[in-house]
Amino acid sequence: MTTLTLGEVTVSRVIELDRSSFPTTQMLPDSTAEAIARHREWLTPFWDDRVGDLGSRIGTYIVRTPQSTVLIDTGVGNDKRRDGRPAWHLRRGAFLDDLAAAGVTPAEVDAVLCTHLHVDHVGWNTRLVDGRWVPTFPRAKYVFAGEEWEFWRHEKDDCIADSVVPVVEAGRAVLVNHDYAVDPWLTFEPSPGHTPGHVCVRLRTGAGEAVFAGDLMHRTVQVAEPQWSSQFCYDPTKARETRRAFVERHADSGVLILPAHFPRPGYIVRHGSGHRFTPAS
Repeated sequence: MTTLTLGEVTVSRVIELDRSSFPTTQMLPDSTAEAIARHREWLTPFWDDRVGDLGSRIGTYIVRTPQSTVLIDTGVGNDKRRDGRPAWHLRRGAFLDDLAAAGVTPAEVDAVLCTHLHVDHVGWNTRLVDGRWVPTFPRAKYVFAGEEWEFWRHEKDDCIADSVVPVVEAGRAVLVNHDYAVDPWLTFEPSPGHTPGHVCVRLRTGAGEAVFAGDLMHRTVQVAEPQWSSQFCYDPTKARETRRAFVERHADSGVLILPAHFPRPGYIVRHGSGHRFTPAS
């Protein structure tokens, strides 16, 4: 993704993995290939011919406001045991080099915002140094919704142990309400369902708004079919309600939508009695 400029703020993206391990019909268990095919015409800009499926990405958004350099979600990470997921297991990827190519070094990051604490959103919170997991971004505050942390802190999950707990123990975590204002530009907004404390991050600038939507939606087709929750949703019914409200709220609003896994950002637009997603230019 090229750098986008919204007034006084710029947004860039580092892609860590450029495709999904899960076909859309597996990611969205209520979907069918036939139902997806009905949307094929408008889905073309988001299609990945390499896999014959809707495109998906894992990565990090870089937001530069006049006050701060902020990362939103941190991908999978390196050196981490992720048994059963070969593309993630003990990775040796070039994320930090790619971040540097985007003009950001770890020491320059002021804040890391995690929309939720799933494995593919927290990985680069830490890195392995002399056999220990330490915060990758040494002077950043890591901002987690308190409700999200309270849920996951009791789970026996590898990614919490290696990518979240070390940040908390290092005193870098900031636990906040789900409507926390990060700075004058960035604000958390509750969007529960995928996880109990899932948040979106709203960006307000002098030239318009954007929303970093995390895993509120995994595939672009969910804009038209918001009733399809992912296989990883903690509360599929609540996720469905949250997604429907989000789609309706942002339809024809001109607000730029940047979900974590969509291959391109874009806009929700009305089409007949439903909705579509159109790519940003």
